[in-house]
Amino acid sequence: MKTGLRKSISLLLACVTALSCLLTTSYSNEVSAASDAVVNLSAEKQLIRGFGGMNHPVWTTDLTAAQRETVFGNGNNQLGFSVLRIHVDEDPNNWYKELPTAQSAIAHGAIVFATPWNPPSSMTETFNRNGDTTAKRLRYDKYAAYAQHLNDFVTYMKNNGVNLYAISVQNEPDYAHTWTWWTPEEMLRFMKENAGSINSRVMAPESFQYLKNMSDPILNDAQALANMDILGAHTYGTPFSSFAYPLFKQKGAGKELWMTEVYYPNSDANSADRWPEALDVAYHMHNAMVEGDFQTYVWWYIRRQYGPLKEDGTISKRGYSMAQFSKFVRPGYVRVDATKNPDTNVFVSAYKGSGKVVIVAINRGTSAVSQRFVLQNGTAAQVTPYVTDGTRNAAAQSNISVSNGAFTAQLPAQSVTTFVGDYSTGSTGGGSSTTYEAETGTTLTNAVTETLYTGYNGTGYVNFNAYSDAAIQWNNVYCAVAGTKNVKFRYALASGTRNLDVYVNGTKVISNAAFAATGSWTTWGEQTIQVAMNSGTNTIRVVTTGTEGPNIDSMNVSAQ
Repeated sequence: MKTGLRKSISLLLACVTALSCLLTTSYSNEVSAASDAVVNLSAEKQLIRGFGGMNHPVWTTDLTAAQRETVFGNGNNQLGFSVLRIHVDEDPNNWYKELPTAQSAIAHGAIVFATPWNPPSSMTETFNRNGDTTAKRLRYDKYAAYAQHLNDFVTYMKNNGVNLYAISVQNEPDYAHTWTWWTPEEMLRFMKENAGSINSRVMAPESFQYLKNMSDPILNDAQALANMDILGAHTYGTPFSSFAYPLFKQKGAGKELWMTEVYYPNSDANSADRWPEALDVAYHMHNAMVEGDFQTYVWWYIRRQYGPLKEDGTISKRGYSMAQFSKFVRPGYVRVDATKNPDTNVFVSAYKGSGKVVIVAINRGTSAVSQRFVLQNGTAAQVTPYVTDGTRNAAAQSNISVSNGAFTAQLPAQSVTTFVGDYSTGSTGGGSSTTYEAETGTTLTNAVTETLYTGYNGTGYVNFNAYSDAAIQWNNVYCAVAGTKNVKFRYALASGTRNLDVYVNGTKVISNAAFAATGSWTTWGEQTIQVAMNSGTNTIRVVTTGTEGPNIDSMNVSAQ
């Protein structure tokens, strides 16, 4: 937490928010949108890993058991968070404090990643930074020891039932007034020489303001980039115009892009229920997804007087704004193209996964808007709206019928509405994708084709028969154009999380891709990854890594 710069940024953002509210007061009670919101279900964007927040029991009290259910459960009056960020304390004697909430998150199917603020004191030294002689940095002769410290945390958590999805090198290395500073050159050196020894996905650099000077050097260095699995960023005061990252698009094939910490628009005491101020949380999330192509959105403290969970453990209006995404846009869903701003005050994003289409529509104006939505390359019979506004909290509304691939809905003034429907592939467009069955045209290693559980497509599905080195290999995956592709697996898994390594053309490109439970062996879900492929014929191989793996029905490959 920062008390200086962030506070100034928050005050500026609050002023901008207030001004925008004043500018919308001239609208009538109800208006029609300027244009349709067109949702192209075949135009796939980024894979969504999930939404969540930070738990920090070393700095504050841990979440209670009841609060964990509220946070990670996905029923009524629950947030549906699917990502938990935890702290890597410099003192291993404090690591046990992270376990209860992390174990609960894992039990609910969420993913957990960890971030350090400081190395152990024996590894640091003070130095003169712009006249500050108390500034702290990692000693240059302790880089390998620090990598081992991070490895020790990974091992400790795994031995206690928490298989970390990733571990970060440093929290905000460029805003370290009370923790450890890293220059871009120091971060680059660690990523090149030491990150490869860490037995987990590695995240870097978690700049406090998504400053590209911290991450550009990693993207531009082949060895450092090979050792980075996730580019993590904080967006405190980052203008939406700076959310896009062309260099990552160019160099980051096969890597993930996460927004790993923010509070927005401010951290004022007891501000969590202010409306419509809390609506701007949803607006910020919209821009993170649409302008930034982030795969996660992670709040700062989960429980705080300005957070998604208030100090009494109840969900705040800010929390319900987040829930309009987190409850319905589930891990493994993919964002699809949608008209992002069909009207002056209306902002739209859309997603698909597990046979669902999800549309999140934000109306920041002071008048209700009649908005028409058009579905392309797929359709739904009806959608169910869920509304958060000044008086309602993720409240289900009456179903709306979809006719000829379109529906019209009223977006209440100063509200966020999420529309959820079961979709089927339509015949109105030409999305370029190919589905490959797991049981046909593949090479199976310690795996067999089965038909025991219903709901599969084709002639069956594939069941892995070994915890390690069991594999499915698709041998003739054709791509007309080289580049990053979305690879979507249709699978079933009754409970827990199982991991698979992914190889493209014989090279491992993803370690321990996580497949979360679908609820039963007859409930089929989807998991999408992004990998670089060559033009012409490719091979894709998935291999078990210590868990037996889910049942795999098929794989779909499409352009990004």
